[in-house]
Amino acid sequence: MIASNDTNPKPGTILVVDDEPDILVAIEDLFENDYRVITTSSPLQALVILDREPDIAIIISDQRMPEMQGDEFLAKARTRSHAEAILLTGYADLKAVIGAVNRGRIMAYVPKPWDPAALTSMVASAYERFRLARELDTERALLRGLMENMGDRISFKDPEGRFVRLNTSKAKSLGLSIGACLGRRESELVGPEQAAVIEQMEYQAITARSLGERIEERHGPDGVTQWFFISHIPILDEAGTVTNLATIERDITERKVMEMRLRQADKMQALGTLAGGVAHDFNNLLMAVLGSLDLASRRAPDDPRLNRLLQNATYAAERGASLTQRLLSFSRQRDLRLQAVDVNHVIADMNDLLMRTLGGVIRIEKSLSEGLWMAMVDPDQLELAVLNLCINARDAMPENGVLTLSTRNQTVSEGEIADMTGGDYVVISVADTGAGIPPDVLNRVLEPFFTTKEVGKGTGLGLPMVYGLAQQSGGTVTIDSTVGVGTVVELYLSRTAAGRHDAPPKEAAAMPSAPKVRVLLVDDDAEVRAVTAAYLSEMGHRVVEASDGAAGIDILKADDQIDLLIADFAMPGITGLDLAIQARRHRPDLGVLLVTGYADPERMPEGYPMLQKPFGRSELAAKVTEVARETARTRIGNPSPR
Repeated sequence: MIASNDTNPKPGTILVVDDEPDILVAIEDLFENDYRVITTSSPLQALVILDREPDIAIIISDQRMPEMQGDEFLAKARTRSHAEAILLTGYADLKAVIGAVNRGRIMAYVPKPWDPAALTSMVASAYERFRLARELDTERALLRGLMENMGDRISFKDPEGRFVRLNTSKAKSLGLSIGACLGRRESELVGPEQAAVIEQMEYQAITARSLGERIEERHGPDGVTQWFFISHIPILDEAGTVTNLATIERDITERKVMEMRLRQADKMQALGTLAGGVAHDFNNLLMAVLGSLDLASRRAPDDPRLNRLLQNATYAAERGASLTQRLLSFSRQRDLRLQAVDVNHVIADMNDLLMRTLGGVIRIEKSLSEGLWMAMVDPDQLELAVLNLCINARDAMPENGVLTLSTRNQTVSEGEIADMTGGDYVVISVADTGAGIPPDVLNRVLEPFFTTKEVGKGTGLGLPMVYGLAQQSGGTVTIDSTVGVGTVVELYLSRTAAGRHDAPPKEAAAMPSAPKVRVLLVDDDAEVRAVTAAYLSEMGHRVVEASDGAAGIDILKADDQIDLLIADFAMPGITGLDLAIQARRHRPDLGVLLVTGYADPERMPEGYPMLQKPFGRSELAAKVTEVARETARTRIGNPSPR
């Protein structure tokens, strides 16, 4: 017989098992107003009911039944349900009761006939135990799920520092299972230095009875650095005594790396501002030096010793100009000539340069991928970047070694590589078999002016310049190094779907001579103005000089024979750009050429040709010719096609 009174939902369900129908009816009548009651005369059927009804809170079972004894039934029921069990017995069978306690884990037994009030009280107590156990199981499950799915390393310890609970992530960090950690102190499972820090932090948190926090830097066996934000949380009882200590370790490596990159970006920006500020004056000085040396060398007597000295001075000044350009490049203050470039072609053209520069001590191997995508980059700066990386690789292998230069296509997912968006990239890899870079040095190699080379053998601008080029080209630089094994530096460049951009054909050598024009030269630097005026005079142009923008405006108003205005971009008072704009209002057909030691690429004006200082005679001649011809075509109403 199976019966159930479930027309009105009750807070708990009781399963009654007894082979006597009268007993089933009596118990059902006793509890049907307060509980949902299911009855059956078959222990086997009761096991089926337990499989079907997972929320049964209490089992009331007779001991002596034909199919199986009550203690045996309750033992089997225990494998299916967490319900509280009460044994009914009509005999003083102590052995059966002991068996039910041990095997079925009954909470009580009741002799027949029972006292209704006593049985009611016993069932109420059993139901309360079931309810509390269910709530405790729920809280444990929630805590376990929270601990295992948070991603942090979480543990609970007693006041002596012994583990009482921890999650898998924490146990794994110690190289053990959860069970192997329980009851042991963490300080026993780590190195002595870290153990001392742990004991100190735990002592402070327990003594102060308040939250303790710190950021800890850790180095793994593979040399990888990680950062953790660690919180020690004392758990207090009602009397304010510390009963346990909770520890949460959160991996903040990604955040720290981003902070370091932001600091690096701030340094770059600050240095870029500084570089931009000094570049104008520095390039003006170099312009005066290089121009004067050029004029002197062409006017000096045919004296080999004097010519050699002039060449040495010119070479040194050109190195200074190159250094300025590198400063502006890695600080992202230089306007790169971005175009579609065949990277394999650039590297192939560097064969002779690499052999001469790197020498014959190391072996150079190349693995250039076929079908390589076109990259968006400044080809001249790319060549300089590859050369810098190869020189660094050579310097890491003073005795001998292998330098591997390779290229490949790579599609990067969003967030896969820090400081770079997802997309298609052309990757240039330079690998060496050198000594490798220690972690503390690796964290600083992109800092400007940071170098481990001897004084006079390194400027600390090589890798920062490469990084700056990559950033301006929409990519980045990654460095992977293992001490004693070697280093791999990879330069990521944005892919472009455009075809290769070939350089425009050079004009024929027999090009007609440029028209001779009357030039107004405005520059606040007297030395630069003198050199530029000398160049223009040698070309056959007539030159009128002015030392500032105001004087230039006065000359333009008084002299309508001026064909071309050459003005310094950055001058106090009226800048070269302001002067050009005012001059064009007065003379719309006036040719304009702006020269500059430095100008922020984002502020470069459109529609005005620019010439970067320091420039040589040939560069100035080419620009003047270009502007003069353009002006001549405009005046006759035949503008050049765009």
